[in-house]
Amino acid sequence: MERRKFLDLIAWGATAVTITTVGGCDTEADTSPESPAPPEDGEPAKHVAMLVYPGFTALDLIGPHAAFSPPLAGLKVHLVWKKIEPVTTDSGITLMPTMTLADCPEALEILFVPGGTDGTLAMMQDPEILEFLSSRGAKAKLVTSVCTGSLVLGAAGLLRGRKATSHWSVRHLLPILEATPVDARYVEDGGVITGGGVTSGLDFGLRIVAKLKGDDLAQGIQLVLEYAPDPPFQAGSPDTAPQATVDMMNELMAPFVNEATEVSKKAAASFPG
Repeated sequence: MERRKFLDLIAWGATAVTITTVGGCDTEADTSPESPAPPEDGEPAKHVAMLVYPGFTALDLIGPHAAFSPPLAGLKVHLVWKKIEPVTTDSGITLMPTMTLADCPEALEILFVPGGTDGTLAMMQDPEILEFLSSRGAKAKLVTSVCTGSLVLGAAGLLRGRKATSHWSVRHLLPILEATPVDARYVEDGGVITGGGVTSGLDFGLRIVAKLKGDDLAQGIQLVLEYAPDPPFQAGSPDTAPQATVDMMNELMAPFVNEATEVSKKAAASFPG
């Protein structure tokens, strides 16, 4: 990577996060996604639509957003929802969309859907959202998701015949939506790239930047983010977590998984042909 470009990347890392006030409270990091500087080579910015919706998981989106937002990536990132009004995530963080579904560009470099629980189930049954994803997904260069966001893509018919992944708790539901489940941090199948649970969003985002802009830039972003995972426990997968922990989380998540199963079946029943 050229020295000037790397310095620009460092400058982005130092200034990217500011605080947006929503409803009188400091609530959300704002990386000014609508106004990235153009790349030095003059290549026009390419559009990324990141769906936001009530009840989504903030980290599903923030990880990939951190990878997509540096100016040198040449990506113009839009946070899209039905209206320009505050959207509250499942952890209570409030975020302001930057563009409505209706105003979202037709041709996208990346279409992205984050996951969640109850909010995700609502999106899987929302005709307006499913139509938006279907229409934009048909033209997008990359159709993507993190965590249970893949169930929303699946409900829109965008995973039919594809390999995909999701959060470990619902990955087994992907065949209902006519997708082949794969146990991996991220899975590529042509123009469809899906990430696993929550924290996979950074791996996923860096891989997409590397795919679009090359390894040098992706590695520079990883270094600026100081992304060098060293967790205090090896409990991030059912394969490594203590069995008692797995059993506890399965029990806690059972109502969501059961409902997701029924919603997936209903979505699949509406597929043409």
